[in-house]
Amino acid sequence: MRALLTKVEQDSRLDGAGDRLQKVVLGTLRPRRLRDLLHGVTLGHPLHPAMVQVPVGAWISAAVLDLMPGQRRPATVLVGLGTVSAVPAAVAGLNDWAALARDQRRVGLVHAAANTVGMALYAGSLAARLSGRHGMGRALGFLGLSTVSLGAYIGGHLAYKQGAQVNQSVSELHRMTDGWHSLADMATLPQRTLITREVDDNISVILYRHGDEVTVMLERCPHQSGPLGEGEVQEIDGHACVVCPWHGSAFRLNGGEVVQGPSGNDQQVLPTRIQNGVLQTRLP
Repeated sequence: MRALLTKVEQDSRLDGAGDRLQKVVLGTLRPRRLRDLLHGVTLGHPLHPAMVQVPVGAWISAAVLDLMPGQRRPATVLVGLGTVSAVPAAVAGLNDWAALARDQRRVGLVHAAANTVGMALYAGSLAARLSGRHGMGRALGFLGLSTVSLGAYIGGHLAYKQGAQVNQSVSELHRMTDGWHSLADMATLPQRTLITREVDDNISVILYRHGDEVTVMLERCPHQSGPLGEGEVQEIDGHACVVCPWHGSAFRLNGGEVVQGPSGNDQQVLPTRIQNGVLQTRLP
């Protein structure tokens, strides 16, 4: 299975269908507020993984009831709940998928295809149950659960092996040594200008001074590791925010909260202090 998914990552033949689907998704989900909602910006956490708990939980529960006598009605209700709730979960997933790198989109396309087949099987299962063909409904339900389980496995590969919608910058914290680290003399820091510095000679951070307050934030964008130090500072909803130059994710400079996707994760801000006129930072 590992070798097969590696081949999928590298299979450029999937790009034609993937590129067309990406255009459809981006063309349909045009309002930024809608895209940000589906990315999970308001939560500071990707929304899609949370939404899939409802259909998956309902379908697994239905499968358990299908193995028990006298549970046709509650099993049918759960199959219906899972099928209906899978639709918005799929929309959120497609919204995230459209903002991924090409190799991630290839695997994501297969993930989506498996889940689409699973949803179709469950829709057939629901129709069979409602028409009184409960044996067929149970059979289609078990096939559907097997298919969406395969889709979940592929989704795990996409998230944990390829890092899709996983915070790409937090690993920097694990390489930072304990204690306070000097970054710059306060007298040399310009007002309201992004400055890039390094901690431990290999961990890039951005500095932003506003009056006597200085924000120190990890420089790698949590979405796809874009260089926030090359981004622009914009005022969004009354807050100064740094906007990633790669995909447009925006983070508040006074707290790191994500205010604009496709990132669904907040950006890490580091504690600071001033010692003898020198700005210092440390691990949170």
